[in-house]
Amino acid sequence: MDVMDRKLLRVLQVDGRITNQALAEQCGLSPAACFDRVKRLRASGVIKGYAALIDPKKAGLALMVFIEVLLDRTTDDVFAAFADHVARLPEVLECHMVAGGFDYLLKVRVSDMDAYRLFLGGTLVALPGIRETRTYAVLEEVKTTTALPI
Repeated sequence: MDVMDRKLLRVLQVDGRITNQALAEQCGLSPAACFDRVKRLRASGVIKGYAALIDPKKAGLALMVFIEVLLDRTTDDVFAAFADHVARLPEVLECHMVAGGFDYLLKVRVSDMDAYRLFLGGTLVALPGIRETRTYAVLEEVKTTTALPI
């Protein structure tokens, strides 16, 4: 990636629906050169896709929680089973294996605390291999972005 690719990506992160013409103008390229560069960035996997950013509250998912998950064993089969199960849970927006005092950190969106209690008791702790969880309910989202600092 060169300087121009980074410039294109910065603009696309702010407005993924921008026209090729407008993108070319903002970046100082011809429309053909702009199209070719974006096409190459998509083909190489730098641009993974495009998505609509939805307001979670307006979609009825006002409560965000982070959950630390400690597994009962740290073996490859337990890690694989947990990851496989979590990948299928729509409430889980992100799941990260981490180093430290626990094994996974989950980012979860639900409608409210009652829905979270049902998710935790009826879904999450029923997964195989979980020894302990700790929940952190988000009181205020100070910064939320999908834009990478490129």
